[in-house]
Amino acid sequence: MTKKDLRKIYMQKRSTLTPEERAAMSQKITDELIAMEALWQFKTFHIFLTIKKLNEIDTAPLIAFMQKKNRQIVVPRMNPQTKNIDSVLLTNDTILETNAWGIDEPKGGKIISPDKIDVVFVPLLACDYRGNRIGYGGGYYDRFLAQCKPDVLKIGLSFFSPETDLSPFMTEKDIRVSLVCTP
Repeated sequence: MTKKDLRKIYMQKRSTLTPEERAAMSQKITDELIAMEALWQFKTFHIFLTIKKLNEIDTAPLIAFMQKKNRQIVVPRMNPQTKNIDSVLLTNDTILETNAWGIDEPKGGKIISPDKIDVVFVPLLACDYRGNRIGYGGGYYDRFLAQCKPDVLKIGLSFFSPETDLSPFMTEKDIRVSLVCTP
């Protein structure tokens, strides 16, 4: 089995979830994160915007909670020239537009340096108990996380329980998450 095979398996697993199941599981993940009191001592949070066509976890309720807590929220904007992620400050005035990949991202806005971010919520397809993760294969989050400060808290969000060991699929460029939150 290859990393590509694992991606395919987990994309298929995700696609079998009904919209109701995804909504309920997303809410459980949100509730678990909200219950982590120590998490809310941090100031600046990077969170991905849900890609509905990929059946991702719905991050809107978590974003709404962070807005009520007056946390600084940044969301990703893909930079196709550098193949990096820019973290753009999310405000009430932020305008979202759909990029070439069908992903909503901010149009314009203030870019926040990765070293100013305290917590990153990381999208993933699969993970293990050591924090190894498998994403979509573009390396965007690995490059982004490498730019963050060394002690940034990296929280993977997944519908599925961790695998036993994904280390055979990892490379030196793959960056682990600190913890994973599942329903």
